[in-house]
Amino acid sequence: MADFKVVLSDPKTGISYKVEAAGAMAGALMGKKLGETVSADALGFEGYKIELTGATDRTGIPARKDLPGAGKRKLLLSESTGFRPTYDGQRQRKTIRASEITSDFVQINAKVVEYGKKDLAAYFAPEEAEAAAE
Repeated sequence: MADFKVVLSDPKTGISYKVEAAGAMAGALMGKKLGETVSADALGFEGYKIELTGATDRTGIPARKDLPGAGKRKLLLSESTGFRPTYDGQRQRKTIRASEITSDFVQINAKVVEYGKKDLAAYFAPEEAEAAAE
């Protein structure tokens, strides 16, 4: 089973939180697509809904929401996800991952779209207190 680092962004506060997803938590994200809204109950955030906004694999290759399926493809890109041109009109062929979450991914980016009863900061408060004590 795959292990993911989920970077969860809170649009209200502008703070991002890192969540380690392994086992059943990671399995809940497998097969989902970028841009899809999923329940965050499997990640331990009761009542929350998150939108998957981006992902990268272990080599740093980004995923694109508009590329269907799973796996990698080589695309001719102008300015967009995966390529930043250095001059006007520049295009380059780059390897890009498709939008379906597979075991090849390492990091998944998400943002909160629906909030639960408990504040997000309350879930991460004990970890922050331990880090401050060290």
